[in-house]
Amino acid sequence: MKSILIVCFTSIFALNLQSQTKPWQGKFEPIDNMVDQPNTYRSASGAPGKDYWQQRADYKIKVRLDEPTNTISGEETITYYNNSPDDLSYLWIQLEQNINKKGSEDFGSLNDIKDGISTRQMQFLTRAIDFPAGYTIKYIKDINGNSIKSLVNNTMMKVLLDQPLKAGESMSFSIGWSYPITDRSMFMLSREGYEYFPEDDNTVYLIAHWFPRMAVYNDTEGWQNQQFQRLGEFALEFGNYEVDITVPADHLIASTGQLQNPSEVLTKNQQERLQQARTSFDKPVLIVTKEEAVSNEKTKSKKLKTWKFKATNVRDFSFASSRKFMWDAQAVKFSDHTTMAMSFYPKEGLPVWREESTKAVVNALEVYSEATFEYPYPVAISVNTSNIGMEFPMISFNGGRPKNGTMSDRAKQGMISTIVHEVGHNWFPMIISSDERKWMWMDEGLNTFIHQRTLAERYPDFNSTTPKSVVPYMSGDKSIMRPIMTTSDDELFSQFGSNFYQKPTVGLQMLRHSIVGKELFDQAFKEYCNRWKYKHPNPGDLFRTLEDATAVDLDWFFRGWFFTTDNVDMELSNVKWFKVYEEKLNIEDQSKNVKMKIEGENAGEKAKDFSSGPEVITMASTPDESYGGFLSRLNEPELRKQLSGKNIYEVTIKNVGGLVMPVTVEWVFKDGTTEIDKLPAQVWRLNESEIKRTFVKDKEVVKVNLDPNFEFADTDMTNNSFPKVEEKSDFDKFKEKN
Repeated sequence: MKSILIVCFTSIFALNLQSQTKPWQGKFEPIDNMVDQPNTYRSASGAPGKDYWQQRADYKIKVRLDEPTNTISGEETITYYNNSPDDLSYLWIQLEQNINKKGSEDFGSLNDIKDGISTRQMQFLTRAIDFPAGYTIKYIKDINGNSIKSLVNNTMMKVLLDQPLKAGESMSFSIGWSYPITDRSMFMLSREGYEYFPEDDNTVYLIAHWFPRMAVYNDTEGWQNQQFQRLGEFALEFGNYEVDITVPADHLIASTGQLQNPSEVLTKNQQERLQQARTSFDKPVLIVTKEEAVSNEKTKSKKLKTWKFKATNVRDFSFASSRKFMWDAQAVKFSDHTTMAMSFYPKEGLPVWREESTKAVVNALEVYSEATFEYPYPVAISVNTSNIGMEFPMISFNGGRPKNGTMSDRAKQGMISTIVHEVGHNWFPMIISSDERKWMWMDEGLNTFIHQRTLAERYPDFNSTTPKSVVPYMSGDKSIMRPIMTTSDDELFSQFGSNFYQKPTVGLQMLRHSIVGKELFDQAFKEYCNRWKYKHPNPGDLFRTLEDATAVDLDWFFRGWFFTTDNVDMELSNVKWFKVYEEKLNIEDQSKNVKMKIEGENAGEKAKDFSSGPEVITMASTPDESYGGFLSRLNEPELRKQLSGKNIYEVTIKNVGGLVMPVTVEWVFKDGTTEIDKLPAQVWRLNESEIKRTFVKDKEVVKVNLDPNFEFADTDMTNNSFPKVEEKSDFDKFKEKN
């Protein structure tokens, strides 16, 4: 019996391996050795483990913006909680403003010198017109006022402790600092700074990564140790903030957190309008009008006001300040609280910002909350600026501005899409706090995935990301391509949008729509979001959670889509058409064997289409010895009866691109009807380069297509049909145009 089984299995494997044209690459092997191993901090299910810990940092900050000199200066007290099991002899502080110094690590990057280069690009490269930038650290003191030693390494500062901060303990210390606010027009990828408006001699200030902030210390990396190089963003700890912001008295501030002293900084009319907005759930209420903003532009007050804000359990703090701002707000109701959706914009943003910005904030809050968890914070703010989209807790800076009061439909789509995207970053990574500096795709890719869902549900006419969107990128030059699992600053600038935004989004779309299924995937994705809100997930935590919550082995997908630069290119190599020969055959007589008969002019050759008819075959009765020790027998007459008159098609598919995916086969019948068969990705397990599958159809087939709905980003659709679709020559295309 054992020898019979061995012979059978050997024959099966031989059939599967005989056409293997490429070396085995282990596409279905586990990825356990490619991600952080589970332990008591991070469980094998993808959830935080029973001993999971993370650090915490609370901030009390007093800051002053000096408009005549465009400088900002502040004093802060940090209370740092060492929740780790380790004693810490030093702390690391992030000093992102030092990136603007001429001698920083990334100076002159992201550009090439070439003939006809613009003056602005040349300034990026050479900084021929120099300007002051970077922090001046005035002091670092302990709670008793004693100086603490420190060492600055570019955008990081090491704080040397006299005594180790023991596990489970906390400490407070203070820092005094200042820096020149930079002109945003002078930098590529500028996420903060000021924008000057020559026409009315006013400025909009976007104040971000502005104060010295604690770096992350965690269980998988220890201290976060990657310098800020503009492309990779931030890794930050959660904490509570109390921030006092002193600005010119005629400035209006949009900020992270909740305003604590409205009666001191807002007029009576503004306070009344703000109160009215708290119960306006269907439309925004103007709190500062255009007329008031235009009048305000002319005042240039020499007096100062201090705005006080508090924010609870956030990982960062940002604000915008200007006398140019208009301001509107609308209430959004959640199960146990109300959030104020707000927009701040200069008159240059009219009319589209008045019409669309807060509406887009509301749409984002509602769809993201449904897809993940309810937005927890009291405000969500969109601030109009030039050229960028940049996110911080509760506030985002968003480009998109009309020219002479008009805006094309395409530009308006871009503006609204940017607002939705940046508001969505409140979830990824502001609450589900992944390390942006190391894994940009974990915030940009996951955020773009729900951002696209928001557009599909609330703006269905907008252009959207689909599997077809990544085809130009994935069919590109592999020698310069990087896997998604590449750290943020190691990605080519020209490709980071495709690799960190689009490709992860399309991967999640394929899982949702074509591999796992919408209902099961949505539950699993929500599980990940709720497991890791206010925590620091790594890629392995996402991968494990999606498998744990779907009961689907997805290692093959994560390995191919995230860890390689392979692409999907399935070739429908051949389709053979068979019928079982029945002449003089009594299908009730299973003892009768009939010799094989082949009909058709091209029998035995590889068919180019179905015009030569089917290849006619016979079925012989199964010998008793083939059953081994089984005493029961197949009902052969019934089998013959079931196949009588049926069309049998053997399909051969080659994996040209290297990336395994499920197979969708569309059958087009002679009567014009169609039918779909779906095969799981596991059909490639025994042969990663070629598979054959057999299908039985009642009707005659005239055409077979792979991936007819373009679900899997196949980079070459010309080899997806049988009979093959002949491409027109360049000459024929030229003739058609002329």
